[in-house]
Amino acid sequence: MDVTASVITQVRDEERSPTRKDAGSPSNAVGKKSRSKKGLLGSFFSCFRSYAVEQPPTILSSVDLPKKTEENGTLHTHPEEPLLPERNDVDEGRKCVVIDLDETLVHSSFKPIDNADFIIPVEIEGTTHQVYVLKRPFVDEFLQRMGDLFECVLFTASLAKYADPVADLLDRWDVFRTRLFRESCVFHHGSYVKDLGRLGRDLSQTIILDNSPASYGFHPENSVPVVSWFDDMSDAELLDLLPLFEELSKAQDIFSLLQAHRLSNDRKL
Repeated sequence: MDVTASVITQVRDEERSPTRKDAGSPSNAVGKKSRSKKGLLGSFFSCFRSYAVEQPPTILSSVDLPKKTEENGTLHTHPEEPLLPERNDVDEGRKCVVIDLDETLVHSSFKPIDNADFIIPVEIEGTTHQVYVLKRPFVDEFLQRMGDLFECVLFTASLAKYADPVADLLDRWDVFRTRLFRESCVFHHGSYVKDLGRLGRDLSQTIILDNSPASYGFHPENSVPVVSWFDDMSDAELLDLLPLFEELSKAQDIFSLLQAHRLSNDRKL
């Protein structure tokens, strides 16, 4: 069995992307060795959904662990420096937008994809695996405009050895001032959460764009939810969100706009 066929753990392919050819439940005949390898490969991608996340992957070394951890249901906060550096002159006065990577801007898989935009080699325990990356439609236009309007931060729960080279190829305009990876997340109730309070930015001027509600669970009022994307090339979600971000860039009160947007989305569901 090809153990790389369905290892991405953010969202189960068989539950969230029925059009994918590799969707389906894993065979009951899979042995322990295959399941172990599958979990190892999957740990390189973000793990948001509570049903898809187990304990922090053993592949993480001590330097990869979040600085805020959960023990026996209690969050322990350790004194720490802000995750973001001081603003540069270009971003002075701009709002900060935190942008997710997987299933928000791109979709990645260890299974070969004929129309992949990028192929990223990732070394796992001495073996190089190819990661096939698809860009979401209109991601180029979206990133360029966001870079004109905001201080943009890439924040992903994936490991840097995968996400950093993806960002190198994706962000040709240096839109992302800072990149944050799994070690900057908080592991809380089985999910990697992006704690906006640790960024060092005014929360009343901070927005997060993400496909996973668990990832912004500490600050849902700052969120712009986005539909998870896999391979639908007719998708226009990023293009459709640009008018909202244009408004947010000039708004005195971001929370009223964000709440109205979320309520509008809820009515559509």
